[in-house]
Amino acid sequence: MNKVLKEKIKESLSSVLPITIIVLLLSIFVAPMPTGTLMLFLTGAFLLIVGMGFFSLGADVAMIPIGEGMGTQLTKTHKLAAIAIVGLLFGLAITIAEPSLWVLAGQVPSIPNVVLILTVAAGVGVFLAIAMVRILLKIKLSSILLFFYPLIFILTQLVPEDFIGLAFDSGSVATGAITVPFILAIGVGMASVRGDKGSHDDSFGLVAMCVVGPVLAVLLLGIFYNPSGAEYGAIVVPDVVTSQDVAKAFAVGLPQYLKEVSLALSPIVVFFAIFQLIFKRFTKRQLLKIAVGLVYTLIGLVLFLTGANVGFLPAGHFLASEIAFSSMKWWLIPIGMIIGYFIVIVEPSVHVLVKEVEEVTSGAIAQKALLTSLSIGMAFSIGISMLRVLTGLSILWILIPGYAIALGLTFVVPRLFTGIAFDSGGVASGPMSSAFLLPFAIGASQGVGGNVLADAFGIVAMVAMTPLITIQILGLVSRGFAKDKDEYKPIDVIEVEEEIIEYD
Repeated sequence: MNKVLKEKIKESLSSVLPITIIVLLLSIFVAPMPTGTLMLFLTGAFLLIVGMGFFSLGADVAMIPIGEGMGTQLTKTHKLAAIAIVGLLFGLAITIAEPSLWVLAGQVPSIPNVVLILTVAAGVGVFLAIAMVRILLKIKLSSILLFFYPLIFILTQLVPEDFIGLAFDSGSVATGAITVPFILAIGVGMASVRGDKGSHDDSFGLVAMCVVGPVLAVLLLGIFYNPSGAEYGAIVVPDVVTSQDVAKAFAVGLPQYLKEVSLALSPIVVFFAIFQLIFKRFTKRQLLKIAVGLVYTLIGLVLFLTGANVGFLPAGHFLASEIAFSSMKWWLIPIGMIIGYFIVIVEPSVHVLVKEVEEVTSGAIAQKALLTSLSIGMAFSIGISMLRVLTGLSILWILIPGYAIALGLTFVVPRLFTGIAFDSGGVASGPMSSAFLLPFAIGASQGVGGNVLADAFGIVAMVAMTPLITIQILGLVSRGFAKDKDEYKPIDVIEVEEEIIEYD
């Protein structure tokens, strides 16, 4: 086996092991799981470990080099309109090909599937184009966010409350595990070409914009269509008793996720092929390495998604429903916080983000510090979500002050941390949110007899919000590295004279 792959699998083992142990302990001492469900979970954990190792290596070998190469080459053309058009088309293509979006669209009967999908795709495309132009024109990310987020919350007053969760979920769905590493790399590549002393501050923010766009677009659609609300399909927990049932469950899931991942990966492959034909940036040797990396990515994400959705989903739903139905229901808050703290490091794209941050800042922002901040944010998000499930508190009472704090922090933290924080919100709400945390919240809501649609589905919005605050607080703590409030200066960065680049 490839030596690097072994190292990646060891790293993924250290990420998956804590949440696996926590679930096993809960199963033993709090809510004993049926044997079949436990076997599904353990098999799923194994697939997560192997899949995450393959995916991580694939991202390093293929996704990041492709993204950085395309971002660098596009920026060197100095054609602003062409860059914006590429961003628009790419955003449309990757979003329309996102399988999770089709599932989400099928759960909103008041709006035709194609209309909702094209709306979300348009939101991603337009805002990805804006994000790419922002980097080249050196526009502060905070200025854009301070305009669009207040607009979003104004629009929430004009749609049914049940529809608000759908809008925020659409932002999470649009930033899938395949596209996030690629989009992150494009931003790093584009910023690196600028070569001025503030370029690293604008390396991040593309994912943040790809989250804002769909939320805004879906809210506008909700006003236009004036739907009565959104509906979600029930969580289907397979009836598993024997080891043969376990094997059948994974045998059914594996080809399904192979098809979905292949579909999601195809726009990136097509865009890369066109890019290579035009610019011929990569050598034959590099292309071969990238091809192998794409295969690693495909294998890794298929295994990961199969393990998460087939193995972890039933366990999350069962544990929460059993605890909520018992006299220990208030224990859902501390238990949820512990799960949230450890589960965020299982998200595949999180490791891509923290690695990119460490490289861009030359190690000044360590992976460990960033992961700890993300874990703290996730712990609070799940704790608050469980509080909402138990009390029925409206999500707007949490989101509005939460985003107000996050946006307020943009005035006092280094610019780099604003981009990292808002990117991390999109990254944190990845596959594990839909495969474990959302079923956990649904099970809890059903256990207490609450409103599943209003209470449980808000967990995705919470997961996307709290890292915005904790990562920016990390920026305040680390402000000693900054020359002023607008610039985070890595320890070993040598200042260069600012190069003035004009774009047509």
